[in-house]
Amino acid sequence: MCGAAHVVANDIDPMAAVATHMNSELNGLQPPVCLTHNIIGSPPAAFHLILLGDMFYDQSLATSLHSWLNRCMETHGTKVLIGDPGRAQFEEHAIRRLLRPLAQFELPDSVREENYGLSCSGVWSYTPEL
Repeated sequence: MCGAAHVVANDIDPMAAVATHMNSELNGLQPPVCLTHNIIGSPPAAFHLILLGDMFYDQSLATSLHSWLNRCMETHGTKVLIGDPGRAQFEEHAIRRLLRPLAQFELPDSVREENYGLSCSGVWSYTPEL
């Protein structure tokens, strides 16, 4: 909807691909390519922008993600935006000091209940040159 010429969605849960296709159809858009294998750690593709959501729920995943994002940025100058509800693994990870806050959103009560009381979520710009 923002004018991207090409979009690739990635989630290891095949239901995420179904939801992505449904969302695209509801918005009158051509569904993107949906990959259901983990691309973290693969050779960096020439992405202009990577959008991540709630990916820092596991320390080892956060560490491998951090390394892969660095390679994407160094190789292709990829811009990275991260959304996270403030999980401990995110707040305590070394990547946290390389992020610049862009926005913060209060979570609805139903989402708070499902996420162990986390009350807000933030969007961050990954800026390793800090």
